[in-house]
Amino acid sequence: MKFSDILGHEDIKERLRALVDDNRIPHALVLEGPSGTSKMQLARAMAQYIHCQDRQNGDSCGRCPACIQHQTFNHVDTIFSFPVVKKKDITISDDFIAEWRQFLTDYPFMDYEAWVAMLDKDNAKTNIFVHEGQALMDKLATTTHGSQYKVVIMWLPEKMNEQCANRMLKLVEEPFSDTLFIMVSNSPQSILPTIYSRTQRVPVMRYSEGEVVSYLAYNYDTDMQTAQDVAHLCEGNINLALRLCKTTESSKKHLDLFMELMRMAYMRNVGKLKLWSTTVHEMGREGSIQFLEYCLRMIRENFILNLHVDELNRLTQAERDFSKNFSRFVNERNVEQIAEQIQSAIDDIAANASIKLVMFDFSIKMILLLKK
Repeated sequence: MKFSDILGHEDIKERLRALVDDNRIPHALVLEGPSGTSKMQLARAMAQYIHCQDRQNGDSCGRCPACIQHQTFNHVDTIFSFPVVKKKDITISDDFIAEWRQFLTDYPFMDYEAWVAMLDKDNAKTNIFVHEGQALMDKLATTTHGSQYKVVIMWLPEKMNEQCANRMLKLVEEPFSDTLFIMVSNSPQSILPTIYSRTQRVPVMRYSEGEVVSYLAYNYDTDMQTAQDVAHLCEGNINLALRLCKTTESSKKHLDLFMELMRMAYMRNVGKLKLWSTTVHEMGREGSIQFLEYCLRMIRENFILNLHVDELNRLTQAERDFSKNFSRFVNERNVEQIAEQIQSAIDDIAANASIKLVMFDFSIKMILLLKK
C-alpha cells in the first residue's frame, strides 16, 4: 500500500511521511477515528514507507523486495494483530492469518461486520486474547531481518481483553529499540488508559460527501445520482456507502424489524413483541448490536424529520416512506429516553446478556415511551 493509493487525507499522509523522513517516529502511534475511513490503509502505507529500500517523492517505490512483500502481506518485519473469536484454549491472530489477508484485500476500509462474517462466528464476541500478548513478545524478542524496525500493526486495540492489555502495556512502556507499534482504533476511549497515554495520536476524520461520490463513481462505476444519494446517507463512512450501494438484504431486514417493533409497540401487542424478540435473537450477538445501532440512527433521523429541514435528514426512500407517518411519535419528550434504552440494550448484549431477554425488555419499554 502506497500513500498515493489512498483516497484523500493529504495532511495526514504528509504528517506520517515527515515522521519517517525526520526520524521522529514514535514508538507507539494510534490512528484513531470513526469506522469506514482509511486508517488501516494509512497504517499499511506508513509501514511500507518505513521498510521501502528506494523511497521516491515522498512515497514508497512499490518495486523493491520490501514493497513487494508488503503488497502480499508477507513482509517478515511487519506483524499484524487483530481481534478474533475463540478457537481453542490458546487463540492468537496467526490462527486466522489466511482469512485476514483475504479481508485486507476485499475490505480495505476494514468493515468489521464483514470480518465477523468471514470468521463464521456470528454469535461470538471478538477479542484480542491474552496469549496474543505473549506471542507478540516472542516475535519482538528476535532481531529484525534486514530492516531497521519491526512494525506491529494492531487493528482495534480496544478489543484487547484485560490480560492482553496488561501484557501490551509492558511492551509499550519498555519497547524494544527496533520495534514500532501502529494501532488503528475506532474507539480510542476504550483503549486501556495507561497504554493510550503512552501513544502519539493522529485523528482520521470521515470523508466529505464529494470524496465519497468520487470514490463510488470511479471505483464502482456508480451512476452520479446514486452516488450522491449514498454519499448523503453514509456520513463519510465508506463501508456504509458500499453497503448502501449493494442494498443488502440485511439493511432491508433491519428496516422491516424496526417497523414491526414500532407498530407492535404502538398496538401494545405483547405476544407479537415476544416473537419479535426471538427473531432478533436469531441474528446473533453482533447482528443484534448492528440492528440496535440501526434503530439508534432511525430514532435520530425521525426526530430530525420533525424539524422539516430535508438537508439534515439521511434516510433512504423506503425509510422515508415509513418515517413520514412515524416521526410524530419521536419528540422532545421521549427521544432521549428512547436513545438511552437502545444504548443500554447494546451495552447489555455486548456484555453477554441474554439477547432474547434484553430485546423483549426493550420492546416493552417502547410501548410506554411511544405514548409520551
